[in-house]
Amino acid sequence: MKATVLIAVSLSLAPAALIASAAEDPPADSTLAHDQAKAVSEAVKRDAKVVAEAAKTGAKQAAAAAREIAVATRQGAQEVAATAKKGAQRAKAAASGEKPPDAPVKPAD
Repeated sequence: MKATVLIAVSLSLAPAALIASAAEDPPADSTLAHDQAKAVSEAVKRDAKVVAEAAKTGAKQAAAAAREIAVATRQGAQEVAATAKKGAQRAKAAASGEKPPDAPVKPAD
């Protein structure tokens, strides 16, 4: 993803170099200036689309990662709750002198 963003940023800076060179050397022919301006405009539009697509892809990847984290967090919370419930049952059974509900059966000697 970082490579995509770097490429997109590099491409977005390319028209700036064209604009700078065009500003330094204005052409004598007005149609040439128009063609240069059109080329720069098209390059900027193309690069903007590349940057937008990279941002969209990055957002999708971030959303997918967030969903995975949410699922894992929910599962972890459920496991913690189940363990706490089991511990509470064992503590209650121990306090009342009963055998814990899921205690292993001891073999007879």
